[in-house]
Amino acid sequence: MRKIKAEIIKYSKMLNSRKLSALRSGNISIRYKDGFLITPSGKKYSSLNYKDIVFVSIDGKFDQTKGVPSSEWKFHQDIYRKKKEAKAIVHAHSTSATAVSTHKRSIPSFHYMVAMAGGHDIKCAKYATYGTRELSKNILIALKGRKACLIANHGQIAFEENLSKAFELAEEVENISLQYITSLKLGKPKILSLKEMKKVLSKAKNYKRG
Repeated sequence: MRKIKAEIIKYSKMLNSRKLSALRSGNISIRYKDGFLITPSGKKYSSLNYKDIVFVSIDGKFDQTKGVPSSEWKFHQDIYRKKKEAKAIVHAHSTSATAVSTHKRSIPSFHYMVAMAGGHDIKCAKYATYGTRELSKNILIALKGRKACLIANHGQIAFEENLSKAFELAEEVENISLQYITSLKLGKPKILSLKEMKKVLSKAKNYKRG
């Protein structure tokens, strides 16, 4: 468990250093045994230590005497329940992804790298108050057939088979969001066809990241 907590702390600090989330915003978790380990509520990532990382069972139980999990632990729980392939989750309030999310718009296939999120577009989950089951429900709808999505007026979320890949996917979503914003400044971007995106998605399945 200590090794997993160390990994969560490492990548939580990277949320700050890679400018994906400031101070204490966002959250990170890793599936562990019959639940998951997750960052705590309201603590700056720069000061995290092992005892701060909280275990939450898959049915939503945790020992408050050992810490309080992120206020958004419910959507981590629901993703792990519904997405058996999800082993790690990164939620960030990254600038460009959040900016796009405030327009409640999905990111279309203006670039083939959109496929890295798992589909022909990156969907935007409908807004709901943070930490609620309603938000979890909206996120799961947006993640249908996807590994990442935007969250309206909030940010982005990504999951993968391990934390390194989940973090990289979150970085990719942020980069794609910035490129999309830039393309819109020049006018309406040309969108790749669904036929082409199906080809890209097929190739992406065999794409190995080192």
